[in-house]
Amino acid sequence: MARRTPNSSTRPTRSTRQPQPQPLPRTRRTFGDFAKAVLAFLALAVLVVGVPLALASVIGWPLPTEAPSLDMLQQEITVDTFLNVLAVVVWFAWAQFTACVLVEVKAALSGVGLPSRVPGAGPSQALARQLVAAVLLLGATAASFSPGLGQLGQQLEGHQQPVAAAAQQTPGLFGQDRAAAESAASAVAEQAGAQAEQAAAKPSAAKGDTKYYRIQPPEGRHHDSLWEISERHLGDGRRYHEIYELNKDREQPDGSRLSEASLIRPGWIMEMPADATGGELVEMPDEAPKVSEEVREQITDYAKSGESGAEGGGAAQEQKPDTGDTGDQDRDTQQISVPAERPAERPQVAAPAAEGSSFGLPEALVTAPLLAAGLLGALGRRRRAALWQSAMSAAGGRRGMEPPVPAGSAADVQDALLIGADPEGVRLLDRSLRGLAASLADESRPLPTVYAAWLSDGDLHLQLAQPAGEPPAPWQTGQDETFWMLARADGERYGDGDAAAPFPGLVSLGTLDDSRLLLNLEAVPGIVSLSGATADRDAVFASVAAELATSGWSDRMTVTLVGFGEELTAIAPTRLRHLDGVPALLETMEAETRQRRGALGTAGHDSVLTGRTGPAQHTRWAPHLVLVAAEPTAEQATRLAELAADAPRLGFGYLIGTGGGELPGAAWEMEITPEGRLLAPLLGLELDAQRVEAAEQRALVDLFTTADPDHEPEPGAAPPPFLVDVTEQGRPAVYARMVGPYEIIGIDAPDDARSVLLHEALAQLLLHREGVHVRVLASALWPRGVTEDVRDALVDRLHDWLGTDEDGTPRLTTDAAGRLLLAKSVVSDLDVLRSLYHEATQGRGAGDRAVRGRALTDALGLVRGPLLADRPEGRYGWLSHEIVDAQLPLLVADIGLALAAFHLEKDRAGKAIEALERALSTALEDERLWNELLRATHASGDTEALARRAADLVARSGARGVPPRTEALLDELLPAWRDTASAAG
Repeated sequence: MARRTPNSSTRPTRSTRQPQPQPLPRTRRTFGDFAKAVLAFLALAVLVVGVPLALASVIGWPLPTEAPSLDMLQQEITVDTFLNVLAVVVWFAWAQFTACVLVEVKAALSGVGLPSRVPGAGPSQALARQLVAAVLLLGATAASFSPGLGQLGQQLEGHQQPVAAAAQQTPGLFGQDRAAAESAASAVAEQAGAQAEQAAAKPSAAKGDTKYYRIQPPEGRHHDSLWEISERHLGDGRRYHEIYELNKDREQPDGSRLSEASLIRPGWIMEMPADATGGELVEMPDEAPKVSEEVREQITDYAKSGESGAEGGGAAQEQKPDTGDTGDQDRDTQQISVPAERPAERPQVAAPAAEGSSFGLPEALVTAPLLAAGLLGALGRRRRAALWQSAMSAAGGRRGMEPPVPAGSAADVQDALLIGADPEGVRLLDRSLRGLAASLADESRPLPTVYAAWLSDGDLHLQLAQPAGEPPAPWQTGQDETFWMLARADGERYGDGDAAAPFPGLVSLGTLDDSRLLLNLEAVPGIVSLSGATADRDAVFASVAAELATSGWSDRMTVTLVGFGEELTAIAPTRLRHLDGVPALLETMEAETRQRRGALGTAGHDSVLTGRTGPAQHTRWAPHLVLVAAEPTAEQATRLAELAADAPRLGFGYLIGTGGGELPGAAWEMEITPEGRLLAPLLGLELDAQRVEAAEQRALVDLFTTADPDHEPEPGAAPPPFLVDVTEQGRPAVYARMVGPYEIIGIDAPDDARSVLLHEALAQLLLHREGVHVRVLASALWPRGVTEDVRDALVDRLHDWLGTDEDGTPRLTTDAAGRLLLAKSVVSDLDVLRSLYHEATQGRGAGDRAVRGRALTDALGLVRGPLLADRPEGRYGWLSHEIVDAQLPLLVADIGLALAAFHLEKDRAGKAIEALERALSTALEDERLWNELLRATHASGDTEALARRAADLVARSGARGVPPRTEALLDELLPAWRDTASAAG
């Protein structure tokens, strides 16, 4: 709910220029790589060309030259016959291997990931794959083994959305003319030659000498980055931040400045650390005579800017807010671009409450809005199910319908979910994706394959695997044809639709600055591998599993957990399942893969995406995502890779953990660091990973298991969370009427400007007598975020408004955990309602009929309508997370039923009917009230009234029909009710 919005003053100037596609980063190839490629080429030439030539020249035509006959079977087997048979076998083997080479080359060139298996060609295809990969290792074509990932590095179109920091986003990157680029390349070549001569003529420069590097122009599909510069000249790409620190905010030759570690352009100059080595580096200009005069002057001017910056710019740099770009990982590769905010078009939202004071809450859940919203929604549904099961249970279940109040770490996790949840963001994402699917279906167009999505302040950017034409309005094309984007304002115009969820496999991986990345696991062309320490991997796996199990942008789904998370299945038993190990997984997935291939073929679909549109959209093609935390053996990994080769077409996805080694068939490789950074250098990613640690997992499981309808409650009836003294001596100092129109009695009304917020804050506190965390209160009142000073000012005003009791005790206090607590002297009519019912059924009324009757009558008299009936439109959105809207009708129905039973004990059917009708005014859908009303009317002996009520009940039931229990009761009390109802109709 609370959002962090960046300070626009710290962001670099953004270009509105149309950028060009970026490629994958290329690693520097060694002589060994070149040798392997040559040997692989020779091996392929021998196997593909040499073998058939040798067979043709040595053996010739191996098959009979005449039609076969029975006489051939009686002929003697000679050496020639044996050689001919062997030649036929070799020809078949050669044809199979050649087919493997062709499909592997096709996959590499077309960018479709791992190809389908050639039948019966396991070892042959593996050999072909290794040889083709080795041949392509030195060329740009090698990037095709990660299809579409080069496109993932492109930033979004500037004239539609501001783009995030990307090396290619600022003006002039692709605007440089070819002559300038060639000049820069020539200068660098000269520098290399000069460095070689200097190395031969004199000793190496002292460690303190200053060295410079000029950013290379694009080479083929490749753009330079700080990571690769650091890897080449410092020996470790993770030292890129040292280069960034030396050069940030210094003016470059084109007049711009390096403000983020990922923003570099060809022609820029970088001062390098003293231990940098390599022929592309330039010492001070006077020591590089072969460098062009223009480049020499630029380096000289740049060196002076560093001196002045050291003298006068240090303080200013120290005061600049930390942008998070000085970490120790590889964001500079920038192969996935990040959408940025639009401060000029949308009002800025203040930073979240309690930025500097977390009170020990799990910040990982606070900063995971989509995950928190899904978990909170699932928890609410679980609690409502428990309420209804308790209400309809013959044993009565929990009398009073009070779910257990979480405590300890479970309470902290619940508070974190309440603070972090963004249900509106989930709703916007869901409607936008379904709206896109509906629009494409109307145009008879298939769904595109979506690799990833970025969410930035509600704006949605989809990364397509390949161009799919113009998107349907209001979607727009992004920076090129592989990007579709939807502005938040356009997405908010979508309503609820009946289209199937098109991309249910999208799941949050983490954030880069203020943008959130969702990877479509279902579309990955192969396996996604995750390396790192076991505990760190498990935290990522748990986050992915929990979000997939509760996401609001999916319909049906199966998520299989292997090697972790058996207890997590309690969160969503219908979606999450746990398998003991990889062998069981292989058996299951091989069977499901065969079944789905057959189903797709029978339905005439080429992939699950086409199966999600049209008449079958709601009944087929639910994704099955597999999360394997247990590292598989080499043989198991190979079998998983074979299954994953066809996974995107079939709606499967594989995320597999590894201790650090490479997995066969891993299309995308990621690493989680102990600091919580998610790295994917070949994707150009360095994210703040979304994780759920072990302690948070246990607390979440506790929340869900205690809320489960089948969870055994404590023996006896659970009392209300707050009991009020209902005698004359228990008159409260402040009394709030909430069951019906909202009214405060006992204190003066606040001024009009603050009345709405103060009333809403008090309402939330009254509904949570166990206390409300100050950050939960802030996120409820200001869903889009608020600063600490505004929040604290509101709490102070609330404190002053409520005042103190006669003994000077404040009526509002804050405990050590940061939770706001109301004094017992502040009471609501809902508290009184619960206390009166408890008094009648479990207190003194349990043994005193007179007390029971008086308490039930007083309780029913408090009911004036639904909760907070006159609340302002647009406020009290936090009530959607509560279950009080389900509790109150059930509580009123319980009171009505108890009072009716009280009157029927003395044959006062009229009084019983009056009590039931009063309860029905608030709990109209409660079947128990209708059934008891029929019994009370029958007890009164008024057959006509009974017939009228039966007809009214049938009319209210509509197309659903009368519930089975009510139908059986009518058959008993009024056998002719069907005829009466038909006549009335």
